[in-house]
Amino acid sequence: MIASDAERSLDNPFWSSLTTGHVHFALGGALARRYPADISPIAGLAAPEPPNIAALERIVEAGDDMATIARSTPKLAAHWEILYESRVTQMLRSEPTPLPEDSVEASTLGRGDVPEMLALVELTKPGPFRLRTIELGTYIGLRQSGRLLAMAGERLWIDDFREVSAVCTHPDVQGRGYARALIGRVVNRMLRAGQTPMLHVESANRRAIDLYRALGFLPRTELALLYARRIR
Repeated sequence: MIASDAERSLDNPFWSSLTTGHVHFALGGALARRYPADISPIAGLAAPEPPNIAALERIVEAGDDMATIARSTPKLAAHWEILYESRVTQMLRSEPTPLPEDSVEASTLGRGDVPEMLALVELTKPGPFRLRTIELGTYIGLRQSGRLLAMAGERLWIDDFREVSAVCTHPDVQGRGYARALIGRVVNRMLRAGQTPMLHVESANRRAIDLYRALGFLPRTELALLYARRIR
């Protein structure tokens, strides 16, 4: 992939993931695609134009929700309810040096861990996580006395770019460096696979951005997040 192609792919990351690394999950066609609803509300448009929005409506049922991240937000009709809008910063880690993993004990999470993962996500709100989200990549977690206290994993897959996602720590143990240690493991796994780690973080979350900067991630651009539900 040449630089200009990579730039275009990263400017429309949800669409790009659904047409490259995660094409096997994609519902839809040439104008709009989405992940199955039990995996993620993530959807992508080839362009924010009326034909693409019409195609999106054919794959999002009434009562269902969807989320897009791109340069601009699609102009939805009145039968959509806007649930949330924000600006997100896309960050890349081009530095190939591995991160320290510290001495915490982490394990790979599987289907049997999903109920606890969902509970941790509900408590900490790192972003959408559903029954089958775990199929998008490898997720790891930290347990103490059998209790899941922190986790991190992979979400989008755009050619050689892989997204760090679902980074969260239980409020009882925040500030102990668990998130940093798990991110280190996730990033190092990507580096071993020859991938460039990336992530998306709300632009207003300066604390998280500072953490990611300290781990070698640099801001690339700012994109628009739209989360909406089709009401009829």
